[in-house]
Amino acid sequence: MVEDMKGKIAVVSGSAGIGLGCALRLAQAGARVHLCGNDPKHNETAAEKTSGLDVRMHLLDVSEDQQVSDLAQQVAEADGGINALVNVAAIQPYGNIETTRPSDWDRTLNVNLRSCYLMSHYFYPLLKGRSDASIVHMASVQGHANQRNVLAYATSKGAIHALTRAMAVDCAHDGVKVNSVSPGSIRTPLLEFAAESLTPHGGTMEETLAGFGKSHPIGRVGTVEEVAELVAFLVGPRSGFCTGGDYPVDGGLRAQLGV
Repeated sequence: MVEDMKGKIAVVSGSAGIGLGCALRLAQAGARVHLCGNDPKHNETAAEKTSGLDVRMHLLDVSEDQQVSDLAQQVAEADGGINALVNVAAIQPYGNIETTRPSDWDRTLNVNLRSCYLMSHYFYPLLKGRSDASIVHMASVQGHANQRNVLAYATSKGAIHALTRAMAVDCAHDGVKVNSVSPGSIRTPLLEFAAESLTPHGGTMEETLAGFGKSHPIGRVGTVEEVAELVAFLVGPRSGFCTGGDYPVDGGLRAQLGV
């Protein structure tokens, strides 16, 4: 693997699934990675999987203003600045306009959307003036077209697309690229949880996941490594003219008509 991130500093939120995959990919490319998560068990597992790499774990609730501010200060004191910020942390409750409780709505928007603002707000001074400075927000195909019963999640992801465009325009004069990535069905703990909850009596989670995959033209669900590879490109030196875009990694899902 080319060490095109050698000597670079990255901050990644979300210590399981796609977040962990991104941290591994960037660290393997030579970066020092500050990986943040609010679940101690996930953080412990991430620490084990990144053992031997320059990955530093942080317990963080990305929706809490003071915690994010404090972490940015810690990273500034340790490394002076950063080259990449990857906002992945998210939750996905289910519900429509009738069944989504106000508390679920607020929590989803705080974790999925407000966190992108907070992390970008407090880490932006550490990005300005750095080489190949880049921010990537993890959006979703659900920000473009929706399944049923994902009101709060879909709203948060659609807003991330707008946030990405606005930031890209504002941040270009500082040399900071801002893009989003929109995955389809990716095998993560979150997707496995959904598959388990939707598996009928007598079925298996693997059968349900295979069914998810069949809805994608490519015929399978994606891997965290495939998402991480795209993120690594976007935060690396080979994507210098890419900003303000949303990049699908969805196995052709959005290209296919459902009729």
